Amino acid sequence: MILLTQKLHLGVIIATIFLGLIACIPEDSPGIDRGVRIRSVHSTWIEEKFQTEIVNLGLEKLGYQVKPIKEIDYPPMYIAIANGDLDYTTTHSKKAHDRFFQNSGGTEKLERVGVLIPNTHSGYQIDKKTADKYNITNLEQLKEPEIAKLFDSDGNGKANLTGCNPGWGCELVIEHHLDTYELRDTVEHEQGEYIALIADTISRYEQGESVLYYIFNPHWLASELKLEEDAVWLEVPFTSLPKEHGSITEQGTSLDGKNLGFPVEDYQIVANKQFLADNPVAKRWFELVKIPLEDVSTESLRIKDGENKPEDIRRHAEEWVEQNQELFDGWIEEAKQAGD
Repeated sequence: MILLTQKLHLGVIIATIFLGLIACIPEDSPGIDRGVRIRSVHSTWIEEKFQTEIVNLGLEKLGYQVKPIKEIDYPPMYIAIANGDLDYTTTHSKKAHDRFFQNSGGTEKLERVGVLIPNTHSGYQIDKKTADKYNITNLEQLKEPEIAKLFDSDGNGKANLTGCNPGWGCELVIEHHLDTYELRDTVEHEQGEYIALIADTISRYEQGESVLYYIFNPHWLASELKLEEDAVWLEVPFTSLPKEHGSITEQGTSLDGKNLGFPVEDYQIVANKQFLADNPVAKRWFELVKIPLEDVSTESLRIKDGENKPEDIRRHAEEWVEQNQELFDGWIEEAKQAGD
């Protein structure tokens, strides 16, 4: 009897402690209430940490236990999310990354959510001085050997086009364009580490040479070689993309009346489908949060200028939240309602 009484007292004590701990958890913190941890990932492209930190700051505010951000390149990051080893990424471009999405399980395992960064765009640019002098406005003009030679940096008679990293997706579009627009004989695609290639391109431009390069926004390059001051867009003769991009019209590749040849699209969040089903508050947050393209470009330049440590980028994200506090808080309150 004494032993039974002691066990009952011990059970009461444990239950009291447990209830006390629950009472300490804020009622408006659905993540902690469920003990949910969130594991985010972006590619090894350091600029992508900024938007990931902003999204994570919101998840922390909502009470989720946010784990340190992982850095994994494409396509393994999609496979990890599909398998449930990670939960989400902020770096999904629907057209450029569609093959990663589909090959990792597609809509059975993954889900695209919200519009995080609207109107991202990319294409080909040349320096304005050369464009004005030779009246170059279209990529197709590089079929002419004399025009192509203007951008020859290695002496082989072909234009050197500064391209993008293998595996990003944009390199496949560039390769497709070289074939479709019949530019193989006069243009060569320089691939490798984009930052190193662009640094060389800028150096050549500063020395007065003609330059031809691929550019995407958001990125700091747009602040270094300013549109209509240092550089101009080259239009493409017509819209043509690899078949995995699906059917895209000229309107879908045009920006400000110019056909840039690449899809103008939004960066979205991609998350594990089961994770979203289990966490409606996180899903609603993903649907609401938006970051202007200009803010991401500004952050890219800060990183390029040396504020590139993880703690720097975390601070930048916190500053962005402070500068957009009213909007941020509104998203938080609306996301909480999804857990009611």
